[in-house]
Amino acid sequence: MAIRPIQIKGTDVLHRPAQPIENFDESLEILVQDMFETMEKAPGVGLAAPQIGVGLSVFVYDWEDDDETHHRGVAINPELELFGSEEFNPDEHIEGCLSAPGLRFPLQRAPMVRLTAFDIQGNKYTEIAKGWLARIFQHEFDHLQGLLYLDRLQSEYKTVAEQEVAEQNWPAGSSWMPGVDYETP
Repeated sequence: MAIRPIQIKGTDVLHRPAQPIENFDESLEILVQDMFETMEKAPGVGLAAPQIGVGLSVFVYDWEDDDETHHRGVAINPELELFGSEEFNPDEHIEGCLSAPGLRFPLQRAPMVRLTAFDIQGNKYTEIAKGWLARIFQHEFDHLQGLLYLDRLQSEYKTVAEQEVAEQNWPAGSSWMPGVDYETP
């Protein structure tokens, strides 16, 4: 399979809702394999199809929690329900994004979610996630809605983020290649 370029903030596909997947076929399998390879090379813990320039409703994730439980999967045409709230601690709620390389900001998210999606074989499943895995699901689901985490920042962080994005001076439609352009964004 192939490692694909990751689209950077300002690229059209990142800022519009993804289209539902209708065909669970070989082209979908190739896309998902490419997404896993790209995410691993980047490195990241999640990757949505729009991040590699494909406007389809699918994301992958791969993360190991503190208990060494490995969470790896694909979510096709996902739906996400958010549950609960917690006190916002900026030091513990930092996010980054492969589509905004090098930038990291605090963002409050729901502490628990219910993900309902289809797997690569077209089987519907539901998963309850808490903590960091819930954050990963929310982050990747946002990509499928045409949102970046930078779009959700609270005012005090949003101003700083806008300044840092302006300093990056990313041309519209730009991308970076994992393993080539940045060692660790």
